[in-house]
Amino acid sequence: MRNALITGSAGFIGYHLSARLLSEGWRVTGLDCLSDYYDVELKKRRHALLAPDPNFTPVIGRLEDPGRLKALFQDNRFDLVIHLAAQAGVRHSIEAPRDYVEANLIGTFELLEAARACPPAHLLLASTSSVYGANTDMPYGERDKADTQMSFYAATKKATEAMAHSYAHLYRLPTTMFRFFTVYGPWGRPDMAHFKFTRAILEGRPIDVYNRGQMQRDFTYIDDLVDGILGLTRAVPGDAPVSEVDSLSPVAPFRIVNIGGSRPTKLLDYIAAIEAACGHEAEKVMHPMQPGDVPATWADTRLLTELTGYAPKVPVPDGIQRFVDWYRDYYKI
Repeated sequence: MRNALITGSAGFIGYHLSARLLSEGWRVTGLDCLSDYYDVELKKRRHALLAPDPNFTPVIGRLEDPGRLKALFQDNRFDLVIHLAAQAGVRHSIEAPRDYVEANLIGTFELLEAARACPPAHLLLASTSSVYGANTDMPYGERDKADTQMSFYAATKKATEAMAHSYAHLYRLPTTMFRFFTVYGPWGRPDMAHFKFTRAILEGRPIDVYNRGQMQRDFTYIDDLVDGILGLTRAVPGDAPVSEVDSLSPVAPFRIVNIGGSRPTKLLDYIAAIEAACGHEAEKVMHPMQPGDVPATWADTRLLTELTGYAPKVPVPDGIQRFVDWYRDYYKI
């Protein structure tokens, strides 16, 4: 049986990815520290949904604890490792930057050391569209320069890309970094916009709209994202690029790939979809741009399509309706 490690398995993406791998016959070890950055009960509920499968093994602990990951790798000899665990959130990184150093930098270092000692067939690590920072040429391509991050969160994720590349080069570890573009859907994070907007609208409270609504995002429904990740697990970086847009490193089995919807949506249209799904119009309180934020994102997904045949299937109105239906059921509204 194929053996996978998912870090951050109680997280939004980690839960969905673990469930999909289990359904495809993988044995999955899920590592998560159940941090209190947001509702721990939500994380526990996600793990509880995975627990009945005999091929799922939860491990509760911090990946930055010295030696924890190395022992886990030695005991299990993973075929596949997908590193999703991280301290997330642009604005929280302004308030608590040390959390990002410990989880994102030290935690990733511990993972890379474990992979060096016990190499998996393919190592995949999560990055973010936030690394594109102040870039204004869109859509964002993987080969675009990305040196002007606008938040400390984004800076730590760009650093993990550089760290992973060095290990891929030095130890010939086949490594794929994927850059997420604003993922949403059922079991999502409470600090994300779709969650906060839905909660406020259903409770009859106003919503805060930043940059006076003049923003757009390449929203990616969770099932489409998981499709992209699973496709990439089979696209192991090799010695030759697949096309002129390939981001394959010239010195390492290392590649960076965008995963997005490749169809940016205006923030006010996104809010309108949530209003329609909730059955209520929101009272909107307009604010200027928040520190660390960017006005727009848009993914060039040609490389992902060439590698995997990826094509996003869920349009924003449908994805939002699924989320609101889940929210009402989960919170008994």
